[in-house]
Amino acid sequence: MYDYNSFGRRPNKVARWLTALAVIFFVVIVAAGGVLASNYKHVGNLIKVISLVKSQYIEPVKTTSLVDGAIKGMVDSLQDPYSVYLDPDTYKQLQEQIRGSFGGLGILVGVKDELLTVARVYEGTPAYKEGVKEGDQIVGINGKDVRGIDLETAIGLMRGPVGTKVKLSVIRGESQTPLEKNITREEISVPTAEGKMIPDTRIGYMVISQFNEKTPDELTVVLNELRDQGMRGAILDLRNNPGGELISATRVADNFIPQGPIVYIEYSTGNTEVKEADDNYVHIPMVVLVNENSASAAEILAGAIKDTKAGTLVGTKTFGKGIVQTVFPLDNGAGLKLTTARYLTPGKHNIHKKGISPDVVVEDQPEVPGDEQLEKAEELIKSKIK
Repeated sequence: MYDYNSFGRRPNKVARWLTALAVIFFVVIVAAGGVLASNYKHVGNLIKVISLVKSQYIEPVKTTSLVDGAIKGMVDSLQDPYSVYLDPDTYKQLQEQIRGSFGGLGILVGVKDELLTVARVYEGTPAYKEGVKEGDQIVGINGKDVRGIDLETAIGLMRGPVGTKVKLSVIRGESQTPLEKNITREEISVPTAEGKMIPDTRIGYMVISQFNEKTPDELTVVLNELRDQGMRGAILDLRNNPGGELISATRVADNFIPQGPIVYIEYSTGNTEVKEADDNYVHIPMVVLVNENSASAAEILAGAIKDTKAGTLVGTKTFGKGIVQTVFPLDNGAGLKLTTARYLTPGKHNIHKKGISPDVVVEDQPEVPGDEQLEKAEELIKSKIK
């Protein structure tokens, strides 16, 4: 049964909208120098689908929803999990994260089996108080399904103004029934770089949990303290480090590798940028611990140390994220995060989707007491400082 009154009024609106759309496509085609000319049938199909949805679909549909869907589909067609169309709300949260005007939950997350996985929960933080545990897999944030989402966008969704709430849906263990955690964001001041002397040795043990603008200065403090305590060898733990800021990682690397390239950044334009270290670095035996959750900026540091032979990598193959994204603002408050460059290690190795293989492979065995990877690192350092 057709509603002739309502149906009869719609074609004029649709016609006007399609005319405007056709003009837009014409301008785009001309501006692109005819790149789309060979695909005019596909463009025509897009216009036809929009026309049919607007005129025939059983429920009214906002034009903005159709356009957003088309844009999202275009970006999804790249089959790049790190290139993402950001709706206005998500883009706003990401901008707050970049500016630093946000509160957090007190968890460190990585991606495992395409699921956001909690690698660490800091004691006393909002997530700790609400019972979030290491190993929990986050499948929803504020009702949004985040399975398959890229790490940076997920972190942006979890951060927000201090005092606001965020709802996490997590699955734990064998159960596939999500647990709902309503958590109030707080200002988090957890250090990203920590260190101590391993008892009865001259080995300094340092952990970098992620890279932000404070990490290089925090690491400088740690290094100075360990030197004052007589450090003769160092273990740098990058396990479960999801990455972070590129500049932070290069500043940290400058402490550990000799003068020369830290990382090459190859842009889609064909230009290459090189970040370099000076000759002022720590001249002691070093082992770097890595695993399958060491990613992005952590891999930049690990790759630089391995290629320059400044240290020995111990553990398992790293995650394999060797690309960089640029965020572009769009109209109406939306944004586009697009992969625009790739990282290459000092030896010009492309580690994307490949990871970095450690010099000494040591598998973690959760069922066995102790830390086999750390124990192997200690053994290697002791043999060198004797």
